[in-house]
Amino acid sequence: MADPASAILGPIYCDASALVKVYLREPDSREIDSLFARRRDVIVSELAITEVISSIARRRREGAIPATTAAQIRATILADLEAGSFLRSDLTPDTHREAEKLLLASSVALRTLDALHVAGALLARAASVAAYDRRLREGAASLGLAVYPQSL
Repeated sequence: MADPASAILGPIYCDASALVKVYLREPDSREIDSLFARRRDVIVSELAITEVISSIARRRREGAIPATTAAQIRATILADLEAGSFLRSDLTPDTHREAEKLLLASSVALRTLDALHVAGALLARAASVAAYDRRLREGAASLGLAVYPQSL
């Protein structure tokens, strides 16, 4: 029987709520690992990287992970980027202009960072978005992008 994750249309834009599950064991980490296994069409933005590092730093401050682990996770993420494990998407003026259009036109109450992620996905010509953020998922779906997981 085929893995359902292999049926997800690519390229797949991965927001921080999904990307963090690759580097920290969380609920649904196995699902994301399965989705990304053997794929070379997963797009991450520099924004998502910074958001993941922010999440890790918060956990370090709260005492959930030691400083050495936080530094190691950051180094691993950056090494994975350099190794080409993910396609990269940068925040450009075009990304900001697209996000601004989405903020004004969308029926979904997107927050700033969600709009930047959806705009990045659109400009990167992603077919799907991997995210666990409800508003981001709604915004992406309203614009015709498939969302993963299909339900939360």
